[in-house]
Amino acid sequence: MAGVTAGTLLSSCAAPRTPVPAATGGDPWRRFAGAEINVISENTAPTAAIAADLAPFTQLTGVKVNIVSLELQALVQRVALDMAGGQAQYDVIYADPYQVLAPYHDGLADLREFIDDRTYPPLEGGLGDFVPTQLAAAGSFGDGGQVYALPYDAPTMVWQYRADLFAKYRSRMEAELGFDPTPGPERTWEEYRKIAEWFNGVDDVPYGTGHQAKQHDSLMCDFSNVLWSYGGDYFENGQELGLKGSTTPGRCLLREPAAVEAAEFYRSLVSIAHPGSLGWDWDGVGTALRAGQIAMAPNWHEYAASNESVLPGKVEYAPLPRGPHRSANIYGGTGIGISANSSGARRGAAWLFVNWATSPGTQLSNLKSKVGGGTPTRNSLYELPEAKAAMHRPSALPNMLTATAVGAAWEAERIGLRPKIPMWNECDTALFTELSRMLAGQQTAKDAMNRAADRIDRIVARGWAA
Repeated sequence: MAGVTAGTLLSSCAAPRTPVPAATGGDPWRRFAGAEINVISENTAPTAAIAADLAPFTQLTGVKVNIVSLELQALVQRVALDMAGGQAQYDVIYADPYQVLAPYHDGLADLREFIDDRTYPPLEGGLGDFVPTQLAAAGSFGDGGQVYALPYDAPTMVWQYRADLFAKYRSRMEAELGFDPTPGPERTWEEYRKIAEWFNGVDDVPYGTGHQAKQHDSLMCDFSNVLWSYGGDYFENGQELGLKGSTTPGRCLLREPAAVEAAEFYRSLVSIAHPGSLGWDWDGVGTALRAGQIAMAPNWHEYAASNESVLPGKVEYAPLPRGPHRSANIYGGTGIGISANSSGARRGAAWLFVNWATSPGTQLSNLKSKVGGGTPTRNSLYELPEAKAAMHRPSALPNMLTATAVGAAWEAERIGLRPKIPMWNECDTALFTELSRMLAGQQTAKDAMNRAADRIDRIVARGWAA
């Protein structure tokens, strides 16, 4: 952001904070009754659900909450300016791992300050109740052991497919294709492409697959699943980089043969997909599936509720296909944290909100919300009888229909993690710009990967100044 440098941010975050008053007995949830806090979030499903019904938190704590929901880029700009100013207009921050946590982690409080303080209400289930890969990817940066955010939402890309069409044609497909077409991580991407081409020739649906291949962040997400499955990556130790983060990721690996092979395959896959793919992001793909334009697609699992409302009982979910290396499913989750500039009663009240908003009870309420939703980030919630029952139709909580698929996708060997580096937003733009030129036939896969790598190396070498 113009005018906000890393040095400015670090110096402002070093300012002394007004200490939070000690508890004086009574209900620790009422400790800051009368305080007022501001929350800034991307306009996501869990935030919509919470904003629509803040009464439970207000009744529990006596704290007034003002929520501002924005598109992600607008949120990043406001957070950067707020942190650089040394004040805390926003006490609770939606800390996107790549655009907020990585560049601005020094402007976030270490939540261990509150978790380890027995004068606060305990964190139900402790940190161990969060899905481990999510806690690391969405909550940490570096090797210091700090916890900057608690997992808040967990969108993950999985294989979404028209189960009714697969059931109708399974025997015929198996006979003509020579393999079992049942979706799952044992299928290969080459088999996925063959299944898509096969569906291109039936009357029930115009095209077999659709992709979010617009010149946009969605294109990076869609391609990354293939890249990782082929054994490619953006930098060395990509999985560790995605979990821990770094300011010095090293040389870009997109020039390597595995990345070029992945790009060549991705180009061939999009070439037989619905032609609308070149103009679609994730919303476009979701709409196309529900409109009967495609038989299957990789997409974010939280479209399940919309799928069920339009095509009840007809859409199922599985981990994405595997490449020569593995099955990879990109994780898009985010945590919520507290501004390091927040002080006094607002700082303590902010922790009460973070604690409550990520609690099992609130996450269950979000699942039931008619205006929001989201997917739980707590292991314990998936063990509740109500949640287990919702994993099967008829389901009162349709996002839970994806639980088996996303649970497998979150395992360490399948989760796909972008580089958690401060300059990722620029790298992302470089990648999807070159991929888009490749898909338009303006350059080869090898040229696209070389040019993307050259641009990314320049971005990383330049370092980061927000």
